[in-house]
Amino acid sequence: MEKILIIDDESFICENVERILGDEGYQVCSAASSREALDVVLAHDIDLALLDLNLGAENGIEVLKSLKEIAPELLVIIITGYGSVESAVDALKLGAFHYMKKPFKADALRVIVKLALQTQSLKREVRNLKRSDGFMPGGYPMVGASSSFAEVVTQMREIARISSATVLITGESGTGKELVARGIHDLSDRKANAFVGINCASLPANLLESELFGHEKGAFTSATSRKPGLFEEAHLGTVFLDEIGEMDMSMQAKLLRVLQERTIRRVGGTKDIVIDVRILAATNRNLQERIAGGVFREDLFYRLNVVPIHVPPLRERREDVSALAAYFLDSFSRSFGRDFSAVSPAAAKLMEEYGWPGNIRELRNVIERICIMRSGPTLLPDYLPQEIRSVAPSKTAVSMTSSTVALPDDMGLEEALADFERALIQQALARTGANVLQTAALLKIPRGTLRYKMDKYGL
Repeated sequence: MEKILIIDDESFICENVERILGDEGYQVCSAASSREALDVVLAHDIDLALLDLNLGAENGIEVLKSLKEIAPELLVIIITGYGSVESAVDALKLGAFHYMKKPFKADALRVIVKLALQTQSLKREVRNLKRSDGFMPGGYPMVGASSSFAEVVTQMREIARISSATVLITGESGTGKELVARGIHDLSDRKANAFVGINCASLPANLLESELFGHEKGAFTSATSRKPGLFEEAHLGTVFLDEIGEMDMSMQAKLLRVLQERTIRRVGGTKDIVIDVRILAATNRNLQERIAGGVFREDLFYRLNVVPIHVPPLRERREDVSALAAYFLDSFSRSFGRDFSAVSPAAAKLMEEYGWPGNIRELRNVIERICIMRSGPTLLPDYLPQEIRSVAPSKTAVSMTSSTVALPDDMGLEEALADFERALIQQALARTGANVLQTAALLKIPRGTLRYKMDKYGL
C-alpha cells in the first residue's frame, strides 16, 4: 500500500485530503510543520508528499529542499493557495513533481496522485533494471531439448509455486544460474514486483552491507541522505544473491539473521524493518568444501539450501548446443545486419563435440564474434575458433567396441595407437579449456608427460 504524507498547517485541508485519498486505498498521514514532516519521512518510507508552500511562518521552498536532502527519491506535489506561478516554477526546478492551486477538485487530486505514484513505480523499475545490468548474462531465453534441461525447467515451475521458499542454485560459471533465478521469479506470484540482485563478490563487505540493507543519513562520511537497500526495494518481490560463496563471514552472519527473522536494519539505523521477499542464492563453488575450509557458515548453508537446484554444464546437455547456437546466430545476425540463416551440419557437429568449459556464456561469445567478423548465409566449420575445430577425432583413429578392435588397413599398430592417443588428449584439453594441470589430472598422467606428448603431436 502506497504511503502519502500531507504537509499543511490547516487541519481541515489535511482531513479533507486524507478522506479523499483514504477512500482510494492509500495509507495517508499528515504533518503541520517542517519538523513533523521530516520526522515522518525519516521514520517511514513515504512514496509521495503533498506540500503546502504557505506553511505558516515557514517557507515551503526551504521545506522542499530539506525533504529532498533526506529522501532524494521522494516525489513532492506542491499545493499553493495563491497561484504564484513563480514560486511553483522554483519548486519544479528543485525537483517537485507537480503543483496544484487551492481550492482543488477531488477528481483532479486523484488523477495527479495516481500519475505521481505510477511515475514513482516506473522509477523503481528502472533502478531495478540498472541494478540487474552487470550480473545478468542477458540475451538468451530458456532454450533446450535435453532431459537434464527439462528437469531444471520442471524444478523451476514447482519451486515457483511456493513463493516463500529459499532456493540455492548451483552450477559452473556461465551455465545460466541467473536466468534460472529470473525464471523462478517470473513464474511465481511475485512476478509483478521487483527482481533485484547483486554479485556478492563484486563489493567489499562494508559496501555490500549498505547495498543490501541501505543506510541512514550520516551513517558514514558519504551518507548524505537516507538510502533504502536491495531488500527494501524488493519488498514483495525477489532478491538474487549471486556468488554467495564469496560473501564475507561477517556479512554471512547478518544474512543469516535476515533469513531467520525476515527483518533488516539499515546501516546506522535503530529500528528493524519487516520485509517480505523470496531469497534466491547462486554459487559456482562447492559450499561443503568452503564450510570445511572455515570460510562459509554451515548454519547459513542449511538456511539457503532449503530447495536446491543444480544447473548442468553444457557438456552434459550437448543436445541443446545446436538450438542455443541457432538462437544466438539469429539474434546477433539481426543486431549486426548480417544475413546468417543456418548452421552447417559439419559446424554443428564440431560444436556438439566440443567441451564448452565456459558453458553457455562461451557459446554466446563465439557466435557473437562470428557474426561480427563474418557474413552468412551459413555458419561454416572454418568460422569456428581453432580450439573447437581441433576437437573432432582423426578420421583414421582406432574404433573400438566392447568386443572388437578394428585396425585401419592403412596403418600399423604403433601409428594407430599414437593417433588414438592424440585424439584422447585433444578431447581432454577441450573439456578442461586447455588447462594443462586439469588435463593431466583427467588423463591421470604427470604434467611433464602431458607437455611432452602435446609437443610430440603439435597440440
